Amino acid sequence: MMQRMTNSSSSPSLLNDSAKQYAGHDPLTSPASSLFNDFAALSLSQRRKTPNPTASEFIPKGGSTSRLNNVSQSSMSAFSQALFSHPSMGSPVTAGLAPGMSLSAGSSPLHSPKITPHTSPAPRRRSHTPNPANYMVPASASTPVTNAVSQPPSTGQVIQKETVGGTTYFYTDTTPAPLTGMVFPNYHIYPPTAPHVAYMQPKANAPSFFMADELRQELINRHLITMAQIDQADIPAVPTEVDSYHSLFPLEPLPPPNRIQKTSNFGYITSCYKAVNSKDDLPYCLRRIHGFRLVNTKCMVLVDMWKKIQHSNIVTLREVFTTKAFGEHSLVFAYDFHAGGETMMSRHFNDPSADSYFTKRKWGQHDGPLPRQHAGLLPESLIWAYIVQLSSALRTIHTAGLACRVMDPTKILVTGKTRLRVNCVGVFDVLTFDNSQNNPLALMAQFQQADLISLGKVVLALACNSLSGIQRENLQKAMELVTINYSSDLKNLILYLLTDQNRLRSVNDIMPMIGARFYTQLDAAQMRNDVIEEDLAKEVQNGRLFRLLAKLGTINERPEFQKDPTWAETGDRYLLKLFRDHLFHQVTEAGTPWIDLSHIISCLNKLDAGVPEKISLISRDEKSVLVVTYSDLKRCFENTFQELIAAANGQL
Repeated sequence: MMQRMTNSSSSPSLLNDSAKQYAGHDPLTSPASSLFNDFAALSLSQRRKTPNPTASEFIPKGGSTSRLNNVSQSSMSAFSQALFSHPSMGSPVTAGLAPGMSLSAGSSPLHSPKITPHTSPAPRRRSHTPNPANYMVPASASTPVTNAVSQPPSTGQVIQKETVGGTTYFYTDTTPAPLTGMVFPNYHIYPPTAPHVAYMQPKANAPSFFMADELRQELINRHLITMAQIDQADIPAVPTEVDSYHSLFPLEPLPPPNRIQKTSNFGYITSCYKAVNSKDDLPYCLRRIHGFRLVNTKCMVLVDMWKKIQHSNIVTLREVFTTKAFGEHSLVFAYDFHAGGETMMSRHFNDPSADSYFTKRKWGQHDGPLPRQHAGLLPESLIWAYIVQLSSALRTIHTAGLACRVMDPTKILVTGKTRLRVNCVGVFDVLTFDNSQNNPLALMAQFQQADLISLGKVVLALACNSLSGIQRENLQKAMELVTINYSSDLKNLILYLLTDQNRLRSVNDIMPMIGARFYTQLDAAQMRNDVIEEDLAKEVQNGRLFRLLAKLGTINERPEFQKDPTWAETGDRYLLKLFRDHLFHQVTEAGTPWIDLSHIISCLNKLDAGVPEKISLISRDEKSVLVVTYSDLKRCFENTFQELIAAANGQL
């Protein structure tokens, strides 16, 4: 999908990514074709200091500029300033050296406009974007000319000239010539779905030009949850502001005010909220511990260790603070917010009928196992996917010298279909901190062993699809169920995690049991990434087309401009009105509306690129037929829009 850009802005704006004006191209006679110069405009940042982007450029780097400033600079200012901006459609003049032309013409120092290095033609014509033609031509074609004055230009090199301030500069263009017969499309197109994605599509009727409905609905649901707010009058118990957080929204039912019993997980009454941090304007998840007074800050050493852990299967802890905003002493843990996440408990263990196979089976009668899909059990591939993610999270936590201590179905979040994240890390380290201990990490080895046992219980519960299987009196029945329905590797993994060993165990010990299934999960993740990238590619041109329609909408049917009621019906505006009718108001021979999305997209792309293709525009009374090219329409379009811009800025 080719998108040519003429501006050198370091960030995309709303209306600055239009196509460069169409120019005829003959690969046989134009070695220095503008087509390959256009490839230099594919980058959004042409002021890059290095000729080639390196991997380090794409790694987020910390700086003094806050994320809020970045957001406002890239989106809000772009909307207010660039909505009605227009890129220059000019291009440097390309010409060969005419016979008899002097190389020193017009370059006398006495007539020099004293061009500075920043405004001279040399820096401006220097391309910082890798030319794709470099990878498709022989190496000899890109050999620069050492003496362009005494030697005639070789194949693929043309002497260029530029006039700045009355002084003409000559230079040798070393742009490599394209291969003979190489032709690229001259305007934006929509290629078909990549074959490696098309053949893996489970649905034959998936949309061709828009992202999948399932993915779109999932993203919309996440956006809705992220932007959800409460009516403060209906829920007065929720404060308007807690420390630097505001716009609190309960993520789970609030406990009643007179509740006495405590939760079985942390030993305290807890509640969970979504809130926005006023420092960076980002949403976070606040886990409140009711009625907890922090008497010693030595535990903050462990909190700082948790804040340094970044892992794809762990909900990152950002800060811990105390507050009285809820009317009592409370301890609040701030985590990253993952919209649309649900606990493993609600995903897999909230169905009362899920226990039927485990509880109703007559154990001891070996009359053959039922297929898992009929027994209500989970697929083994899903269980292994969970094992890989949970063991990866434990490996990172244990390597950092910490212990998870919350490996429980109620504290494991599931986002999407199979993505897991361990939630509420660090809570137990603060709540159970022993001030008498000189070394806060003294008991971590013991807690890490408990993590492995908890992991074994989670896997066993998933294999039984029931929490009843992890009860001590049901362990033998549960292991029999695993033996009958699943592989021996899964059974051995559960036995290893749940059985006491004479030595300290490590999460790395279960890697041989996972074996090649790790590669299966890695392959599935990369295939999922391919599908999402393909869906993103379908939307990549939508912003440009929307901005084009936004411009067109400001011109068409304008009631009055500069005290001229007929402005929109005359001159260039009349052509654009007929083009709008050509886009949206065509009818069939029977007089019924003719609606074709591909026709609209194709015409808009041709207008944006200004191709020389001719088009017939018919007046509404069908008495006039105007034959124009898309390049003519593009000129009318740009001139008219610039007229509106000048009036909006008070220049008319």
